[in-house]
Amino acid sequence: MSSRSIAQGPRDGPRRRRWTGTPLLYCAGVERPRPEPDLHTARDPGEPLTRSSLPFHYLAVDGPIGVGKTTLVELLVRRFEGVKVLEDVENPFLPSFYEDRPGAAFQTELYFLLSRYKQQQDIVQRELFDRLVVSDYTFQKNRVFAYLNLTDEELMLFDKLYNLLEPQVPEPELVLYLVADIDTCKERIKRRSRSFEKDLSSDYLRELIDAYNHYYHYYDRTPLLVVDTRHIDFLHREEDFEDLVQQLSRPIKGTQYYVPRGSH
Repeated sequence: MSSRSIAQGPRDGPRRRRWTGTPLLYCAGVERPRPEPDLHTARDPGEPLTRSSLPFHYLAVDGPIGVGKTTLVELLVRRFEGVKVLEDVENPFLPSFYEDRPGAAFQTELYFLLSRYKQQQDIVQRELFDRLVVSDYTFQKNRVFAYLNLTDEELMLFDKLYNLLEPQVPEPELVLYLVADIDTCKERIKRRSRSFEKDLSSDYLRELIDAYNHYYHYYDRTPLLVVDTRHIDFLHREEDFEDLVQQLSRPIKGTQYYVPRGSH
């Protein structure tokens, strides 16, 4: 998101916000809040899955930093010849944010909000075509990060603009919420070696994971598939990816939990 918020985390003092709620999976040693249905059924290996096999055409992949969103989006788009919508990280206000200049946090979050809004409007045009659209974020991500990084006064103004834009944003037909514990996320962040993440604070990452868990614990906007990614590797183990693809070909209603075969 931003160098300062990643490196230093939320501000201390009365403006620091915390979340309560049960994590959606037992990533931190907490039991699941709902029973996990058995989602594995027999495959038909003789029938390859195609774009028409999927019961949706707009899928959003969400989750905290380092959980593997963009990797999965790239694989899905390649597999089904779809259109990827990747978050734009080129933000002209980031240098000031890195230097912790007054007002830079608000400018940075505002830029990301408008950038994501523009991308989502492009999706509206692409819906005229029969292609799979896969995004590596949901629009509600804006609020999760703004809640972490902005002061109360900044957040009030941010929310006013967000509330004007959000009704015009297309809703994904399915959200994949990727989850992992903090150690798994940190290992993946280290592995990809992005310079702006090298000083990532464990405290900030933990609060971000808590924020996402809190949001998706109460999520009911669209069908939701919660995917435990701790012990799987979509990029290097084809069977892990294909197992998920098989799951995506089945109708998903409400919130469902999916533990890939490779995690056992």
